[in-house]
Amino acid sequence: MNRLCMPAPSLIANASRSDQRLSWFKHAMVLIALAASPLSWAEDNPYSSHYQPQNQGNLRSLQAQPEPQMFSGTRREEDNIRMLENGYDLMGFSSFEAGEVDAAQALNHGREIQADSILVYMKKAGGASPASRMEVIKEAVKKGQSLTEKDMATKPGTYRYYATFWAKLPPPVLGIHVIKLVPKKSGQNEDAAPETGKSAGVRVIAVIHESAAEKGGVLRGDQLLSINQEKVDDAAQLSSLVRKYRGKAIRLQLEREGEPLTIEAQL
Repeated sequence: MNRLCMPAPSLIANASRSDQRLSWFKHAMVLIALAASPLSWAEDNPYSSHYQPQNQGNLRSLQAQPEPQMFSGTRREEDNIRMLENGYDLMGFSSFEAGEVDAAQALNHGREIQADSILVYMKKAGGASPASRMEVIKEAVKKGQSLTEKDMATKPGTYRYYATFWAKLPPPVLGIHVIKLVPKKSGQNEDAAPETGKSAGVRVIAVIHESAAEKGGVLRGDQLLSINQEKVDDAAQLSSLVRKYRGKAIRLQLEREGEPLTIEAQL
């Protein structure tokens, strides 16, 4: 029996047998609860403690108990577009700097939040490289200085970690992701706050594969102006119109490279 779960000898001497058993049982239950607490896991897992949810944290896998697939990311923006095109939406992300962190911890957090896919990015942030240590040795030789074991020791590197967590969406009705572009003032500095004026329509940033939009010919980069002659000024209006015309044929008025274009699609 685990000695950590046994009551202290003084308690045994001063309590009845039933009190001893009750005390032992309570102590054991506390230890079990602490060991099983998801909060304690989260505190030890940097992917959990640095997680920032999107979509108000309500997005989850459609599966009851998903087993997330984990991939090594390459270029964030391109990877994000690819995930959107494949029918996923971003649940949230983790960003932190640390030493070597087991990738299994990203997988553990993905299971906790019920993600379908995880993209992990890792980049060297600090620590002495072999080349830099060689320079230290050369400089010491020139100056006739001696080096200690501490000087020669390999210093643990630090890394920048970034991970995105994704959930597979239900089959889309239209199948596009959009953003609202806001025009800048003429001569406006790149770092200045954007102008609050309006621009016509919304920009298509991703078209989901095999969706009604892709089958109809909508392309990434198109400017969507209206559906069935009803203006689309933001993502909320777009969602409302898609719900209104669900199951019906629609006409999308677009601009592509500055030229007007009309596309038909079946929702």
